[in-house]
Amino acid sequence: MNPKNFFAELKRRNVYKVAIAYGVVAWLLMQVASQIFPFFEIPNWAVRLVVLLLIIGFPVALILAWAFESTPQGIKRTEAADAAGQHSRGGAWIYIVAIGAALSVGLFFLGRYTSSRQSAELPGKSIAVLPLENLSGNPENAYFTDGIQEEILMRLAKVADLKVVSRTSTVRYKRSPDNLREIAMQLGVANVLEGSVQRTADRVHVNVQLIKAASDAHLWAEAYDRKLTDIFAVESEIAKTIADTLQAKLTGSEQSAIAAQPTQNTEAHQLYLKGRYFWNRRTGENLKKALAYFEQAAEKDPHYALAYAGMADSCLLIPVYGAGTPQAYLPRARDAAQKAVELEDTLAEAHTSLAYVSFFNFERVQSVKEFERAISLNPNYATAHQWYGRGPLAAVGEFDKAIAEEKRALELDPVSPIINAELGTVYTLARRYDEAIAQLRNTVETYPDFYWGHRFLGWALELNAASGEAIAEYHKAFELNDDPVVLAMLAHAEAGIGKESEARHILAQLTQEAKARYVSAYAFAVIYLALGEKDQALDWLEKAARDHAGTLINLVKVDPYLDPLRGDPRFEALVSAILSGSIR
Repeated sequence: MNPKNFFAELKRRNVYKVAIAYGVVAWLLMQVASQIFPFFEIPNWAVRLVVLLLIIGFPVALILAWAFESTPQGIKRTEAADAAGQHSRGGAWIYIVAIGAALSVGLFFLGRYTSSRQSAELPGKSIAVLPLENLSGNPENAYFTDGIQEEILMRLAKVADLKVVSRTSTVRYKRSPDNLREIAMQLGVANVLEGSVQRTADRVHVNVQLIKAASDAHLWAEAYDRKLTDIFAVESEIAKTIADTLQAKLTGSEQSAIAAQPTQNTEAHQLYLKGRYFWNRRTGENLKKALAYFEQAAEKDPHYALAYAGMADSCLLIPVYGAGTPQAYLPRARDAAQKAVELEDTLAEAHTSLAYVSFFNFERVQSVKEFERAISLNPNYATAHQWYGRGPLAAVGEFDKAIAEEKRALELDPVSPIINAELGTVYTLARRYDEAIAQLRNTVETYPDFYWGHRFLGWALELNAASGEAIAEYHKAFELNDDPVVLAMLAHAEAGIGKESEARHILAQLTQEAKARYVSAYAFAVIYLALGEKDQALDWLEKAARDHAGTLINLVKVDPYLDPLRGDPRFEALVSAILSGSIR
């Protein structure tokens, strides 16, 4: 066939028109898939499927355009239409092209606009390290896999030019998720690191990939097959490469921190990772297991600063979770924290531990100094911001600063249950009850089985004159954790609505329990105060101060529960002694 005749025939049979119309409509459908599907959380594979089907359909459409003709009497084969002299007028395709083109252009610029908006909202130098997949075939190696994730994250967190989301916010996401864009939006980051770890005997295989979440583009990927003794070098190389890829500026001290090798003892490192594994699953029993592993790590390597910081953190929280007395654990926490700082003065975790120990010991000036030192060393360490806000800042009524620190912690660890709850608690201490209740309702809706969320929500509701709702929240909290303090808060609320007998019943119950387990003196003070027995309440508050009974007694200056005692000389003397640190 003469080529000129062939192309003329293509034109006569409307093949050109169909090709143009198909191209415009296909482009429109691809824009819909790429811009609209993610909004409805439709997986990325669906977008790829649409594109594939459109590509396959193009030659099919051209074949159909050659073989068939659209006539006023319907679809007919081209030869039959030619014989009958029936042809389409050919004007409809122009409207299809025009409308399709307009919609395509609109969706294209909408996508560019929303993409630029998202890019502006999410800092480019931000990253979340997702849980790594354990490919070892042994569930008992989960502690090792989790530990590698946390240590990569800790190295990245030392870079001030990066925003790094804490582990507690990423741990809830499954390995190798499909919806990376949605996860990144929830965490407030532009990039995510995902991968796997396989440990066999004395070797470890680490496979990681850095992904730009908005476009699902792979920025970098690498596989490492090294000896177990080289794991710190692998972690350092990963962190350094990520920082370089994201164009983060590194100071000399940050480069040293990324490359640091905390211990030369592989066995000590394994024990430390087991300790952190249990510390992150906080219950009284798990904290004691964590403490035992940290102690074993320190025995294997007496110069392992992180092991001593872990010991301090465990000893601080064991009394908070009712698993021991402050008298037994606070001195051990101080010794361990001081040892950690002596071994490695540039370790933010060590200074944070010492800061919180100092707060528990009523040494506010020292506590503030240590928190500020920790934050300067590692601005991305969420726990430092969290404890600083909830601790020495809130204790003296510096609520604007305290709330700012809690919000910074939440920015670094956006889905952490405890940080969400503690932001609500600081609002409560500031007497901003509506904001507190809104924050804490959101916390319990997101984490319905989280004890602290229900406890703190009950407190905010009670102080906001919603005792009925508060009592319901206290009951939910107690079902989740048989903490004596929440029983005392329940008694306080019951007494506040005239149910004195119920309050006295709880008082008798806690008096009996105190013979077999640790019950904070603060709990008894709260009940006696609700019953109007101020002298008894003061006796117990003074005992709580002598016991150094955690954060609750440190907050006497601002605790709304204690308002009935304000102005009482004995109470004011106690407040002064606590703030000055003269109680020993």
